[in-house]
Amino acid sequence: MTKATANLLYSKEHEWVLQLDGNRVRIGISAYAQNQLGDIVFVEVPEVDDEVTANDSMGTIESVKAVSEIYSPVSGTVVLINEELSDGPEIINQQPFDGGWLVEVEMSDTGELETLLNEDAYQSFINEGE
Repeated sequence: MTKATANLLYSKEHEWVLQLDGNRVRIGISAYAQNQLGDIVFVEVPEVDDEVTANDSMGTIESVKAVSEIYSPVSGTVVLINEELSDGPEIINQQPFDGGWLVEVEMSDTGELETLLNEDAYQSFINEGE
């Protein structure tokens, strides 16, 4: 477990969640996911004020290999999007846990965090072949 990922929670769809202040979380895709995708060339995320629902698609991520859905790990309202991704989506490959985050969401139900995996459980999930 690295320091950068020690406080993250993960979905089985390979998104990570970092709890910020109050009910706000930051969401990105895991290093494993960006590795599987290869070079990322385009990202589509919801707009500020859009509602997202846990386990529902909230956008797409396109790489040189494929286009994949991005699933929201929590429900709530998008309060911030990572504007840097529109001009430089490759930052997700370079910094999946820092500059490569996707959106920040004001959660409507913090209890949904309990359904996510911690670092060790996520690593076990990956090692078991999903």
